[in-house]
Amino acid sequence: MDLKLKGKSAFISGSTQGIGFAIAQQLLAEGVSVTINGRQKLKTEQAKDKLQNQFPDADISAIFADFTNKDDIENLLQKLTDIDILINNVGIFEIEEFQNIQDKDWYKYFEINVMSSVRLSRHFLPGMQNRNWGRIIFISSESGVNVPENMIHYGMTKAAISAIANGISKLTKGTEITVNTILAGPTYSDGVSKVVEQIAGAQNIEIEQMKNAIIQQSNPHLLIQRFIAPNEIANLASYLSSPLSIATNGASLRADSGALKII
Repeated sequence: MDLKLKGKSAFISGSTQGIGFAIAQQLLAEGVSVTINGRQKLKTEQAKDKLQNQFPDADISAIFADFTNKDDIENLLQKLTDIDILINNVGIFEIEEFQNIQDKDWYKYFEINVMSSVRLSRHFLPGMQNRNWGRIIFISSESGVNVPENMIHYGMTKAAISAIANGISKLTKGTEITVNTILAGPTYSDGVSKVVEQIAGAQNIEIEQMKNAIIQQSNPHLLIQRFIAPNEIANLASYLSSPLSIATNGASLRADSGALKII
């Protein structure tokens, strides 16, 4: 399917690996000019080089910025000109019991996972309104609806960005701009893979066996019966970036393979 994205431009926060990197790959394949972002300069440049090798004729830029650093954020916003597609993807997560989550951790999670998307959306929305076209996509999680008891600070941030996206969508009435949220299910991102590999190594278990055990313990009802691949989330993000998705606005779309037991 031709998503009619040739000539469009996109910025993807937190896109040196995982879901963000997979979205960059798919948008580049559709002819989009893509700017990726990472927290570390070297890793961001390496990710850009990898994409450039895959898509030698593509227009690819890279800006490193730590979303806990105000100077980095200001520098990023100054460098970014108007873009057509904003993917709010950057985020951090960890497993931690509620009693052990300190105030500074709550603020850190809110600053990175929530305020990054607020600042970027506020920066790009006026240009989209002037051009009467744009896409803003928030990468959220089913954990923002069914908040895990050992990741409450993470789930809080994912619930917050769903609310923000819904509110911003109301500012697009009568335009060719859409604002949507993707509720991703358990995804085998780079961060998750590192945790799985560590646990498997500590227990002397094969990685695939460990992955299956985690799914059966945490999400036995998952219809796909395995971790979701980053590119399977990127598929939905690419469609939502397209002019073809104009009727989908203000929505929270599930790419969770039944992780949420709701209709």
